[in-house]
Amino acid sequence: MKMRIMIAEDEYLAKDELMYMLEKEKDIELCPSAESGEELIELYFEHKPDILILDIEMPGMTGVDAARQIIKTTKTPPHIVFTTAYDNYAVEAFDIEAVDYLLKPFDQIRFQQMLERLRNRKSYSIEEIEPKQVEVDSSAIKKLLIDDGEKMIVISPSSIYYAVPSDRMLEIYTEEKVIESKLTLQELEKKLKGQPFFRTHRSYLVNLNQILEITPWFNGAYNITLKDKNKTTIPVSRSARKGLFEKFGN
Repeated sequence: MKMRIMIAEDEYLAKDELMYMLEKEKDIELCPSAESGEELIELYFEHKPDILILDIEMPGMTGVDAARQIIKTTKTPPHIVFTTAYDNYAVEAFDIEAVDYLLKPFDQIRFQQMLERLRNRKSYSIEEIEPKQVEVDSSAIKKLLIDDGEKMIVISPSSIYYAVPSDRMLEIYTEEKVIESKLTLQELEKKLKGQPFFRTHRSYLVNLNQILEITPWFNGAYNITLKDKNKTTIPVSRSARKGLFEKFGN
């Protein structure tokens, strides 16, 4: 599958050089280019490229500001590479977790290194993962007793979508309702040992069999979408990514 790239560059010669270099790569498809941050945002949501290569300094909205706005307003942001004539801007580029940055005038070796970084990211996240059912350990509990502060509630672990701490309480989201408990996330995780639950993030315990899909997000992190009626989205940290995929045999 080709990498779809959009360029945002207000300097004609720099844009022309980038397009020339990219057009020689067989696995790249160029989207329409932009000359300002505002135009980039408009074109991005029209064409949804996988990768943005954008100048940090552009008239009006800067490339950094445009990238931040795109990241903030889309569930699956693109990979980002910044271009600049000044290497002191590199710190600002990596502050928003860009994949790479290129100094002008462009060096062919650095350009190829940048492409390899992008290819490595794409090869790992090119497709959404459709999770399989995870088996329950025969020794795991079949019913869970939860104290909500007023009464003891009996629930089936399979009915839980996820749990997350909130205001000194633990919110347990089930098929029917949200149960608040004084349990900690760690205590709930221990009770559910042997059941198909996994910490996708330090604040989230998720039922693996309630996951609808896993999609790449940004800079090596992922999001999962649950099967509940709201199609809840939950983050997967970079440190949890490998363990999560191993649960599904990937």
